[in-house]
Amino acid sequence: MIIRGISLKLSDLLKYNCIYIQCHDNPDADAIASGYALYEFFKVKGKSVKLIYGGRFKITKPNLIRMIDDLNIPIEYVEELTLKDELLVTVDCQYGAGNVKKFDAKNISIIDHHQQEINNVELSEIRSYLGSCSTLVWKMLLDEGFNVNDNKDVATALYYGLLTDTNSFIEIQHPLDKDMRDNIDYDANLIRILKNCNFTLEDMEIAGIALIRHSYIDAYRCAIFKVHPCDPNILGFISDLALQVDKIDTCIVYNETNAGIKFSVRSCIREVMASEMAAFMAEGLGSGGGHIDKAGGFISESKFKELSLGMNIDGYLHHRIKEYFESFDIIYSNNHSLDINTMQIYRKKNLILGFVPSTELCKEGSSLLIRTIEGDFDIVASEDIYIMIGIKGEVYPIKKEKFLTSYKVLDKAFILEGVEYYPSIKNTVTGEYYDFRNHAMTCMSTGEVLIYAKPLTKNTKVFTSWDPSKYMSGKAEDYIAVRKDDYNDVYIIEKSIFHMTYQKYE
Repeated sequence: MIIRGISLKLSDLLKYNCIYIQCHDNPDADAIASGYALYEFFKVKGKSVKLIYGGRFKITKPNLIRMIDDLNIPIEYVEELTLKDELLVTVDCQYGAGNVKKFDAKNISIIDHHQQEINNVELSEIRSYLGSCSTLVWKMLLDEGFNVNDNKDVATALYYGLLTDTNSFIEIQHPLDKDMRDNIDYDANLIRILKNCNFTLEDMEIAGIALIRHSYIDAYRCAIFKVHPCDPNILGFISDLALQVDKIDTCIVYNETNAGIKFSVRSCIREVMASEMAAFMAEGLGSGGGHIDKAGGFISESKFKELSLGMNIDGYLHHRIKEYFESFDIIYSNNHSLDINTMQIYRKKNLILGFVPSTELCKEGSSLLIRTIEGDFDIVASEDIYIMIGIKGEVYPIKKEKFLTSYKVLDKAFILEGVEYYPSIKNTVTGEYYDFRNHAMTCMSTGEVLIYAKPLTKNTKVFTSWDPSKYMSGKAEDYIAVRKDDYNDVYIIEKSIFHMTYQKYE
């Protein structure tokens, strides 16, 4: 596992002897977990440290009270605080933002995973692409040699923070979130208990009201539900119920918080990936992602007010849903009408790429999960399947026969640098991880395989011959490609990768 380096080191903060860690007002499990993990790190380093939160309300949610009590989390409610030489670290929030009480302090650090709102704090680490602040803190602790699995309470708290902030991992997207989920040693019994004390009777009443007050877009078989303020996990609960209605193929369930709009997305049709739809809804305003059928996201209140052109959130969602469904074409590789006479012939440049025969990793028939920055996919190890690694770390399977006609093997290891995340492989049966870097060999494209290709004029979804269950997404100016020796081998090549890897065939 390799991820682009964290710029702020926790060791950078050790010059302060007294440290206050502040969660946002009305803290959730992710904020509490992140703050608690930092508290334990600084305490081990011999610092005087306190974990605090402010705002109008004290913590009352049953799952959070149980979490705090069972994990012995020393969080304190503070109404007034003035700091001089001490360091104030805001976690899962940003000092000066609307969702965190602003205490006077001259030494400030920010550790957060939301969209950046505050720009003038030097000691900041903000990674908006992560599903939870717990993941960011976990990575920062790993960089300091602090193994959270040595402290089961901390590990359990971080796991629960990620679990709740990604709606029980439904909205998980980034490989680093998945790595933490898969590698952390948590108290499974306590997590089971916390999962089952999430909702109150009031939450159930809120869900019932939301289900009878909805809007429906018949042209797209899509429903929208507005929910009164409640636990974010109840959005997913309502979404799952709504999707069982025969006339609903996709749905969005949302509520408004003091920081913005939290929403859940569901899809039961292969033509719409919930993760893609969630990202589209939040584009330019926040973040969204998740799984093929279950996803969610967050829209920043300040950015929404700035860019929504006077629309309310319900009007905005209706508008974006219409834009989404009208934004793409669909191509099925085994039944398409692409006119190759309108496409240029290209050959692959003589590029250095990486490859691994799948059976060099494990025995024939083993189930493998390949984790990349673009997402996870599964293959079954076979003498006939090779795994390719592209120039930007992209990974894709290729049949051995096509590999041997397309590439020349070079007798040296493959080295790939400068990527945000180096792909990883896991045996889904044994749980064993394989490091691509220990197995990947180098190959060079021969230029003998030709493709028909042309730039897309519209967003396009392609159901490929190697995976007809889900689509590749391409944006306008990406390239649609058809392999010259296999008319049913249709796929998309991202614009920058295409120009780096292909040239016109004269």
